Amino acid sequence: MSTTPSDASRTDADNARFRVGVTLGFSAYFIWGLLTLYWKALKEFDAFELIGWRIVTSAIILVAAMLATRRFFPLLQTLRNTRLVARIGLASVLLTINWTTYVWAVVNKHVLEVALGYFIAPVFTIVVGVFVLREKLSTRQRIAVGFAVSGIAVLTIAYGRVPWIALVIASSWTTYGYLKKQISLPPLESLTAEVLLLFVPAALFVAYTWSGAGSVPTTAGALAIVLVLFTGVITAVPLLMFAGASQRTPLTIIGPMQYVVPTTNFLLGWLLFNEEVTKAKLSGFVLIWICLAVVLFDLFSVQWRAQRPRQQFASSPQ
Repeated sequence: MSTTPSDASRTDADNARFRVGVTLGFSAYFIWGLLTLYWKALKEFDAFELIGWRIVTSAIILVAAMLATRRFFPLLQTLRNTRLVARIGLASVLLTINWTTYVWAVVNKHVLEVALGYFIAPVFTIVVGVFVLREKLSTRQRIAVGFAVSGIAVLTIAYGRVPWIALVIASSWTTYGYLKKQISLPPLESLTAEVLLLFVPAALFVAYTWSGAGSVPTTAGALAIVLVLFTGVITAVPLLMFAGASQRTPLTIIGPMQYVVPTTNFLLGWLLFNEEVTKAKLSGFVLIWICLAVVLFDLFSVQWRAQRPRQQFASSPQ
């Protein structure tokens, strides 16, 4: 049976949407991986104060963008929906927990445990995708999950304790990603609403710490001030990319893509910040890298099979 033009155009649109989602996802995760360097440059300041500045500057940038595109006041009208506001409020709390734990861990020399947390998060995300959203795993994806679980078990044993930093990072990020799929707002509106709900408490905290010993305003040099003020930019850009990716890509795909972040953090913690990597830890990371390789192979093979029939049809004689 021949394919109708409408069916063909719908398939092309779905594939294009999927490719955009994958591109946005990988871009966001690559930026997030490198942000460890950014926060390390601010390690002399309190992590909670830095999060306050991050929220305040993010809110200013996002509101300015919304006003410039004439989308701010329609957003305020949308936020009259109490159920929507409740979901956004929960997402904003989870985002704050994730941010604070991550920044605290980086400035206190726990970059490898941050890496472990973001290695665990994709497995949690896949579990949510399969058991909550009823998404299906391919055979290769199941094999990949097996390698990931094995790697996580090895790493947990190698640490010799419950890796609480990693678990907080993984659980907060996974739940945040799930809630983002339940919020029926475009990426910019969704993120703006989240930081708006956090703005007042964050601004009050910044005001409270303003003149304290060791605070940003009292001790930061010119470069540090610039870095602090730009935390809004480095926050908004990858989060908007992630929001766009989460709306276009199944959790069973976007979950394993997150391994870009912990792999980058692992390399930074090991090679640049000289954190200890034992043979046991290295073997655990290797298992997870195998998981990433299997997932990437599965991802690109699916895309190749989807495009091949159309390529053959296009090149066939008339």
